[in-house]
Amino acid sequence: MAVAAASGLMLSTYALVGAAGSDSGSPSAAPGAGPRSFAGCEATHDKRQMRGAWLTTVGNIDWPSKPGLSAEEQKKEMDERLDEAVDLDLNTVFLHVRPTADAVYESDMEPWSKYLTGEQGGDPGYDPLEYAVEEAHKRGLELHAWFNPYRVGMNSDIEELADDHPAKENPDWLVTHGREGYFDPGNPDVRNWVTDVIMDVVERYDIDGVHFDDFFYPYPAENATFDDDESWEEHGEGFDDRDQWRRNNVNQLIRDVDERIEETKPWVRFGISPFGIWRNDTSDSSGSPTSGLESYSAQHADTRAWIREEIIDYVVPQLYWERGFDDADYEKLVPWWSEEVKDTDVDLYIGQAAYRAEDKGWNDKTLSKQLDYSSDYSEVDGDVYFSFKSLKNVGEKAYERVRDDHYGDPVLPPLADESRDGEPTVGAVEGLDATTDDDRTKLEWQPVEGARSYAVYKLDSEDAAKVATGDLEQYCDVLSEDNLVAMTGETSVKEKTDEDASYVVTALDDYRVEGPAEEVVTPKG
Repeated sequence: MAVAAASGLMLSTYALVGAAGSDSGSPSAAPGAGPRSFAGCEATHDKRQMRGAWLTTVGNIDWPSKPGLSAEEQKKEMDERLDEAVDLDLNTVFLHVRPTADAVYESDMEPWSKYLTGEQGGDPGYDPLEYAVEEAHKRGLELHAWFNPYRVGMNSDIEELADDHPAKENPDWLVTHGREGYFDPGNPDVRNWVTDVIMDVVERYDIDGVHFDDFFYPYPAENATFDDDESWEEHGEGFDDRDQWRRNNVNQLIRDVDERIEETKPWVRFGISPFGIWRNDTSDSSGSPTSGLESYSAQHADTRAWIREEIIDYVVPQLYWERGFDDADYEKLVPWWSEEVKDTDVDLYIGQAAYRAEDKGWNDKTLSKQLDYSSDYSEVDGDVYFSFKSLKNVGEKAYERVRDDHYGDPVLPPLADESRDGEPTVGAVEGLDATTDDDRTKLEWQPVEGARSYAVYKLDSEDAAKVATGDLEQYCDVLSEDNLVAMTGETSVKEKTDEDASYVVTALDDYRVEGPAEEVVTPKG
């Protein structure tokens, strides 16, 4: 269970059982500057979807394969993971950039992560996050920076902290809980520090999102208490109940992060992946029909409040239990979470347990059947898989079934702001050219100012004629999921030659709103 303890995204299954027993980015325009708006097609539900996977650095679970690799070896492995993401028909990678109050990026605030070099504070010789963002975007992938806000690590990690680690410089911030150490969420200085660390990344890197997993206050541990008496005495005024105060501490961090992202780069999405049970209906009549650990009380994570206040852009509950599981049935949790986000601006994606594909009660069809079930709920806009390497080993056959049954065509990423739909800040792609050589057609075009990525469509003659009219009402239906063949961050792409096909390319702006279609090209030999 050492790996499970190291990574909260694996804990959902085990925590349930235990409970039962006891900047490089440049925006199209500055916020509030009134960017130019073009006419564009509004998004269709089927053409946009989250297809993501968590790329975990803690414990070297997914990347890098081991500490101490050279910069070139780490880059090569990152390239392999990103190429695999494209081959797996994913469109988003959640990269673990702050696993234990350290940094998988160049930082003046916290030391380098030990999972890069084997020693916390050891310089890997390059900036992994900068490299990952650039390479992900080239491939048309989004990259969300995944942070653990409070966790400092296991006892062995704490004994080996770098001299400039904030927990060493501020020992009053640290609370040990069983075999783990956490920053104290009740200390306002901690909240400000964590927010500043996150905003340092938002400001300096062209990331597409900020992501938290399920580590807030720690999971319950045998014979362990979270000793925050000092901060409770100093900062708990106005709260009669310590649990309520703890939940407010977490809520305030999330409000602060959301507010500052919105002020700085509003196209950067903010999402959280909580434990799959908010509250059981035996504790709260509006809770889910489950009987497991409750994140509301155990971790003081009030997911419902975050959704209702709309201080997150998306939520990814970890529904790591199969359909028919008594304590936490997938078929009961999906409708419950769907109802929670209904009529809000918060998107719902399902956290899927690819790592459990060979567990008892699971088989190669389990994941696909769970997607079959959740597809009946329109509020479910995609899935995120834990963990990345599971899609290539224990979950390989199960995920192949998911791809065959559900991922036949590429999709665009979800919008960063639904209110901007149909009003892109980018214009049409120009200079489109298509050249055929043997069995491959190379499409090239001029870069579009403010474009974040590009969508490539393959059309038959009838659809091509509709686009050529320039009439939105005629061609919007043509820019469909059935005709979408590629997403890229570059200004060229190669496709298998189809002599009867024509092509059109559109640009997506910072908010992932799609620009207009204009030029249609037919390949020439």
